[in-house]
Amino acid sequence: MIPYLDAFVPAFGLLALGALLKRGLLPDDTVWAGIERLIFWVLLPSLLVAAIGSVDLAQVPVGGMLLAIWLALATGTVLSVALSRLFRQPHASMTSVVMGGIRFNNLIGFAVAGALFGLPGIALGAVATGLIVPFVQLVTNAAFALGRPGPFRLLPALRQVAMNPLMLACLVGFAVAALGGLPPGVKPLAETLGRASVALGLLAVGAALSARALADRVALQLLTAALKLLAMPGLTLLLGLALGLEPLALAMAVLFMALPTAATSYVMARAMGGDAPLMAAITTTEHALAVVTLPLWLLLAKRLTGLG
Repeated sequence: MIPYLDAFVPAFGLLALGALLKRGLLPDDTVWAGIERLIFWVLLPSLLVAAIGSVDLAQVPVGGMLLAIWLALATGTVLSVALSRLFRQPHASMTSVVMGGIRFNNLIGFAVAGALFGLPGIALGAVATGLIVPFVQLVTNAAFALGRPGPFRLLPALRQVAMNPLMLACLVGFAVAALGGLPPGVKPLAETLGRASVALGLLAVGAALSARALADRVALQLLTAALKLLAMPGLTLLLGLALGLEPLALAMAVLFMALPTAATSYVMARAMGGDAPLMAAITTTEHALAVVTLPLWLLLAKRLTGLG
């Protein structure tokens, strides 16, 4: 019980602290916008490069993790679109449901993985992130592009995905891992920057949550949350067991697929013509419910795999 408290209390405590700071000491939106840019462009990419770059790819079941994660994400995408159609939502709202159904807050994942499993957990969590990011970025960018006037253009969508700093960081990380890791001096620098991303990132996520948004389309919020927090990790767990993934790789795949949607989903919705109020509501609901669902998924994954 104590290891779980040590893992989850800091993660969700930082979310709560971020919300308090936003309403008290740091109410200025420009402060949080600057922090978010620093995390997105520098700190989180550093974490991904350092973590993925330290992995021995020959010892990691990348193919099995990819298959389990991508099949679950593909299913989640189809179910998200179907859910929005069931509620007769316009295209802009559909993009918010899709982001709520498949995007993920990897900062919570890294905080929990590091607390419970140390560097091996962070490294495999980074591999899971490297597999989730390209799929999610391609789907969400395509969803927004399909709502714009004129025909869908594949090359601009692919270019936008390729230039995402998290996507670039994942590619660099895998290349570094294949070449034997980061050189001395650079590795501790990247690791130090990466550690800063977790605490600052969770504070920024907490600051972005809004209790006022919870009254907007409650049934749609709850069903989207059920898809993201229950169906997605459950499907990943079943696929991982069927594929025979080793225990820690399976636990990290389930953990990162069980995470609530990214707080930056609201920023994307606002900037790209999505339904920003619905996105704010889904984001807040999923983070509140993940306090309960995330520990339960980890307990179940550990019990089924025999992971100590």
